[in-house]
Amino acid sequence: MFPGLAVAEKLVERGCAVTLLISPKEVDQEAVKSAWGMEVVTLPAVALQRGSTMAFVRGFKRSFGASRRLFSAKRPQAALAMGGFTSAPPILAARSCGTPTFLHESNTVAGRANRWLSWVVRQAFVGFPSAAARLRNRSVTLTGTPVRPSFKAADPEVCRAELGFDPKRPVVLVVGGSQGASGLNDLVLRALPILARSGACLQWLHLAGPNDVEKVSQGYETARLDAVVHAFFDRMELALGAATAAISRAGASSLAELAAMRVPAVLVPYPHATDNHQVHNAEAFVNTGAARMLQQKLATPDLLARMVLELVEQPAMRERMQAALGRWQSPRAAEQIAEAILGNVEAGRAVRRPLKGASPWLLADGQGTARPTSAMTSLSHLYGKD
Repeated sequence: MFPGLAVAEKLVERGCAVTLLISPKEVDQEAVKSAWGMEVVTLPAVALQRGSTMAFVRGFKRSFGASRRLFSAKRPQAALAMGGFTSAPPILAARSCGTPTFLHESNTVAGRANRWLSWVVRQAFVGFPSAAARLRNRSVTLTGTPVRPSFKAADPEVCRAELGFDPKRPVVLVVGGSQGASGLNDLVLRALPILARSGACLQWLHLAGPNDVEKVSQGYETARLDAVVHAFFDRMELALGAATAAISRAGASSLAELAAMRVPAVLVPYPHATDNHQVHNAEAFVNTGAARMLQQKLATPDLLARMVLELVEQPAMRERMQAALGRWQSPRAAEQIAEAILGNVEAGRAVRRPLKGASPWLLADGQGTARPTSAMTSLSHLYGKD
């Protein structure tokens, strides 16, 4: 969702009318509250999960029909898939009405939906070089994973003060992804007594997801540690700006944000991710010295506590990681994708007349300057609840 929002913002800046197509999931509905200057449409999509094949098929057909009706009223000039089967029906609907289609794959291992869609889109963009091998498309461009412009270097003390923390004391951020992560939450809770006994004057910002807020809050209270616990938090740039170190899952969007903000982290990949892609994501960072990894099946409270304390208490280690994180930063990823889409559409218009009923892509302004006016961005993810 968030990489897609970053691209959408760049398109809006260029005068495009952007529509976000999202799923009914609470996490998607919460995420788009930060969107500005865009239309939001919820599709009746259902993720493809074991035991829910028929529900997925029904949701897929309804989403395709809803997309066709939407596009019949106003045909988009471009459609961008950001991954997951929520994006498949509108991409197929867009292609059926002659719209150029595109996709972005954030992970090291391309997901099933993007592998399938890669046959039909005009161009694909990838966040990691390794993803290109599993996409069946002749035009694959390495862009990195987009992050929103607000993710940039910030004064940690200012960020901590804004969040209500002591500006001088280190902050550990725990984030399990946009839906929280029960396995990660439980691991951290078991490590809290050890961290409390260590004497480190840590402050904690824990994004627990909606199901574990009460349990996690009680854990910090019992350990007598200073902590702020949220279900969701819509200002991740502030949270990362305040963090001395992080404990995080290894989703591609989370990694891109860690890199943009230069936050050293212990990565605990979600063990049930499709194709084990989070482990592969984490390994890419670990192999370049940009993070440390602790696989959940091997994790113990003592080991997690030791790794966190080393990051907090060893400035030289943090500095080496921050330098390595800089190599993963892709500050122009969203801009590159937006420019590629606009350039592709404009090139297409130069060699063929627009179809009947199509919304004009270029309109003249008061000075006779051409400007883009319409685009369609299809967003969402297909990941487990953890």
